[in-house]
Amino acid sequence: MMDPCPKCQGSGWVIVERDGISAAEKCECVHQRRLQNASELAGIPRLYKDKSFENFLLPRDNPTAYAALSTVFLTVRSYAREYPITEKPGLLLIGEPGTGKTHLAIAALKVLLSRGFFGLFYDYQNLLERIRSGYDAAAGASDREAYRSALEAEILLLDDLGAHRISDWVEDTVTAIITYRCNHQKPLIATTNLPDPALGDGARSPFTFSERPDYRTTLPERIGMRAYSRLFEMCRVVRMPAVEDYRMRRRQA
Repeated sequence: MMDPCPKCQGSGWVIVERDGISAAEKCECVHQRRLQNASELAGIPRLYKDKSFENFLLPRDNPTAYAALSTVFLTVRSYAREYPITEKPGLLLIGEPGTGKTHLAIAALKVLLSRGFFGLFYDYQNLLERIRSGYDAAAGASDREAYRSALEAEILLLDDLGAHRISDWVEDTVTAIITYRCNHQKPLIATTNLPDPALGDGARSPFTFSERPDYRTTLPERIGMRAYSRLFEMCRVVRMPAVEDYRMRRRQA
């Protein structure tokens, strides 16, 4: 059992003085509890429960990377603060592994939750596995509802979009989810490590030192052209700059 809040002693109310008049107002712990409950209902994994804009680390020892990542940071934060008065309802973060995409996406989702919107977090591969298992008669209720939840959630965060081998079933399922959300103007926040030719990305992996090219699957190849087209129709695309691995940066901080 958690210790009671030292400010309100667990009552949820504090006494404040304004112009010589005492009044009761809700303690800030009430808002924190609501946000925590909303985060749990959203399915945000424990690994990311503390992620926020306030603790996102910028590479201050690299002026070029700092400037580029600061622009991305401000773009994502502005989206979370201004939604739904945005040009497009969704957000797509594209970049190499370790650039901080998931941290920023989670931070944006948490701001939206704190503003009273309801959202769901799904790891892309896990979502597909749950949808597939939902066809089994022995599947649990949560697995059977996974597909409907992905369609109907007020805000959906799909992490690591495209991290699954392409098949007709995968392409049809992803296209159905993205198309439904696009048609019904339901926002999608997504992250992906896959290169996108439309943004000038090459399909060659930057991690290979072989003289032979190591070509990577692109985003449209992995999710299909129909889903890809809808995704760009509904999402503002944010390209993550090439910076040092974000996870390593956090360990060193």
